[in-house]
Amino acid sequence: MVQVINLTKRYGQHVAVDNVSFSVEKGEIVGFLGPNGAGKTTTMNIITGYISATEGSVKVDGFDILEEPEEVKKRIGYMPEFPPLYLDMTVQEYLNFVSDIKKIDRVTKKRSMEKIMDMVKIGDVRKRLIKNLSKGYRQRVGLAQALIGAPPVLILDEPTVGLDPKQIIEIRNLIKDLGKEHTIILSSHILPEVSAVCERVLIINKGKIVASDTPENLSKRLGDTGRLAVRVAGPERQVLKLIRGLAGIKSVESTGVKEPGTVDILVEAEKDIDIRRPVFYALSRAEYPILQMKPLDLTLEEIFLQVTTQEKEVS
Repeated sequence: MVQVINLTKRYGQHVAVDNVSFSVEKGEIVGFLGPNGAGKTTTMNIITGYISATEGSVKVDGFDILEEPEEVKKRIGYMPEFPPLYLDMTVQEYLNFVSDIKKIDRVTKKRSMEKIMDMVKIGDVRKRLIKNLSKGYRQRVGLAQALIGAPPVLILDEPTVGLDPKQIIEIRNLIKDLGKEHTIILSSHILPEVSAVCERVLIINKGKIVASDTPENLSKRLGDTGRLAVRVAGPERQVLKLIRGLAGIKSVESTGVKEPGTVDILVEAEKDIDIRRPVFYALSRAEYPILQMKPLDLTLEEIFLQVTTQEKEVS
């Protein structure tokens, strides 16, 4: 649905985007991440046609952004981090204005606007001036304008900024629902939100894509060790000594007592060694029951820090 091919953007001697290529398939929800100044917003602005590339091309649904910009823009709904709202308009006036710009058919315009306002829960403020709305409601209005015209591709830059926890959950669920009918590129600094919503992540750093995969696969590739959190019904000292004696163990440490008569331990294995079975059999033979055993993958925050600070590329 979206193809970015050898994209480069220069500002004088500064290279903001450096030969970037990636694709987003129909129906995917992809997280687009990067530190401030990494080229993330520049890339999204080029995809939407807001600015032009120095080199390379962008195609949306087969249409080239340079050759057929109007066709591309018809297929994209864009919500920038700071939505360009007209503050002296009411919500309804603004959405009506956006509908006219997008040349929405008059017969379907009202019904479409009602549906969108209901989806993002702004129907109760439709008559209010946008300048009198809270930051959270303004974000919702920005999302509503991106949905007008039912574009197949949505590009959302920090859609949950300024929202309270309850609103964040509502927008997260809305984005998941939208993913059933739209291709979505989502940028956010709230990495747990990206983990909760996105099927795949792209991480850009210093103008280059340094990671592209599911969070689970990136965790497996980047993790130097396999980690297990284990709760054992047994004496701490003996349990630690037993596990330390197993082949392939890098380290074992106690993380405290969470319930009487047990000990919680963190076990780290050498790279590419699965120590779940050896741990199970060793504790079973010693008659120390395992009450919990949970693999600990790298979090998206840990992945992000690794690929943006170690100059490591994973794709």
